[in-house]
Amino acid sequence: IYGIRFVIDKEECLSHNVHLEGDTIHVSFVVVQADTPWHSANEGGVDLMIKGPSGELIHGFRDKTSEKYEFVAYKKGIYQFCFTNKSPYHETLDFDVQVVHYTHYDQHAKNEHFDPLLDQISKLEAALYNIQFEQHWLEAQTARQALLNEGMSQRAITKALLESVTLVGVCFLQVFLLQRLFENKLQMVRV
Repeated sequence: IYGIRFVIDKEECLSHNVHLEGDTIHVSFVVVQADTPWHSANEGGVDLMIKGPSGELIHGFRDKTSEKYEFVAYKKGIYQFCFTNKSPYHETLDFDVQVVHYTHYDQHAKNEHFDPLLDQISKLEAALYNIQFEQHWLEAQTARQALLNEGMSQRAITKALLESVTLVGVCFLQVFLLQRLFENKLQMVRV
């Protein structure tokens, strides 16, 4: 599993070399954070274009904050993963790629029980990699949600403070206006 966390401004392309055709490629990404606390993480997102060794488009995602995808490599070579950020903010992305290859051993063993065992070991290895891949994706999702919650709580506190200051100011203004009103009434009564 290859995982990377990076900051994207406008466009960033990453590549991964697949050595054998027929390998299964697992891809996931999460927009963890924007560079401003007032930017909502649910707004916008990034685009991801997956291109094959010949430059052909395999799959594309538009305006996503997180996604998981898997596909089978139809031929060996370098696969490109190009991210595009259309928002004016820098975004922090967590990106993972996992290539799974099911090996078939061509051994000349006489005991026919070894082949199913080796096949099961290969499947178990792939399952363990899938679990690790899923854990990393969930950790990135949790980090993203924690940052989103922190930003929302900061905005709520700021809003509450501004409302409190405004309320106190209006109270002082009311007291001042009532005092002027009664002073004017007293002066009119004396005259």
